[in-house]
Amino acid sequence: MAQTLTQMRKIAAQFMCLFLLVVSLKTVAQDSINVVTTAVPMLRISADARAGGMGDLGIATSPDANASFWNQAKIPFASQKSAISLTYTPWLKDLGLDDVFIFTGAGYYQINEDQAVSGSLRYFNLGSIQFTDFAGNDLQRFNPREFAIDAGYSRRLSDKIGVGIALRYIYSNLANGTTPGGVTYKPGTAVAGDVSFYYNGINEEGNGFTAGAVMSNLGSKISYTNDARGKDYIPANLGLGGVYHKTIDETNKISFGIDVNKLLVPTPPTSRTPEDLDAYRNKSVVGSWFSSFGDAPGGGGEELKEFQISTGAEYSYNELFFARAGYFYEAKTKGNRRFFSVGVGVKYNRLGFNFSYLVPTGQGINRNPLSNTTRFSLLFDLGSGGGEETTTTTN
Repeated sequence: MAQTLTQMRKIAAQFMCLFLLVVSLKTVAQDSINVVTTAVPMLRISADARAGGMGDLGIATSPDANASFWNQAKIPFASQKSAISLTYTPWLKDLGLDDVFIFTGAGYYQINEDQAVSGSLRYFNLGSIQFTDFAGNDLQRFNPREFAIDAGYSRRLSDKIGVGIALRYIYSNLANGTTPGGVTYKPGTAVAGDVSFYYNGINEEGNGFTAGAVMSNLGSKISYTNDARGKDYIPANLGLGGVYHKTIDETNKISFGIDVNKLLVPTPPTSRTPEDLDAYRNKSVVGSWFSSFGDAPGGGGEELKEFQISTGAEYSYNELFFARAGYFYEAKTKGNRRFFSVGVGVKYNRLGFNFSYLVPTGQGINRNPLSNTTRFSLLFDLGSGGGEETTTTTN
């Protein structure tokens, strides 16, 4: 039974970690892989086309309708009183998957100049999958899917400081009702929360720095069986970001910045003994956040490899046309997601459209499976007269 549970958890992990397929065979041959894995990795996928065009940069960029995905604390500084956004992302099209996609929606409403409420939805459809037993015999077809829905509140403490919180419900249905090996699988559920901070250092001319810090997905473990030992970590994360904004003249603006992210999840042990695996899986949720610092085998050098870096830039012409570019970096032994992305945006009156494209990299077996990923976002500004950050890009 224990062996069956282990095997089935591996199968479920394959569904949940599709986007980690960027680990190439060349990397496996050269380096010792020890990827920090979690359940529901959809919570780590860039949720909108604007950030997607800047290498997944989003923590300290100017606020827009998708701020709740990146930093709730930005919302009271948005120039529009309310806004909504819808994004569609075909996922892993480069692998020939035509029925896998991510849909997100987000929006906010400023109660007054100091307070705002927000909400967002992520929905991940993993397509139709044929389940088999360990002998390769067909069992049944199933459509795995996941979603997360959250509500947030943010408040401006001063002209420069904002804070925010959010609560999230997570639902993951990967193999409901299937009974391979005599184990019955059920949907997994979890609850989590975000805590965020934002600093607005932009002056009246539109120049200056913005910065942010976010602790996201701080919540319970998730399980797909009735086995209490089979619970998995969700992707709790610490993110820090900074952006510099420059107004060139009345019609031209530019900004560029960097985000650094670190999963607050324990590093899997290099030894796969039952004792080590039990110690890894049985850490408390809060304990796992703290133990994620300093637990990487190999010491400080290996610890630094667990940080992910996003860098990006955005050019705005008269706040009607936007051009973006960025780069995302992850160490080879921690997932090896590395890519350039570009994007464009247009805005007319209250309607905006953003598009992003992930530039293909690699050849043959080393080709990045995320190559050619596209995102499409529609944004609607529903009212003016919001926060004071009117000199920055708000599309």
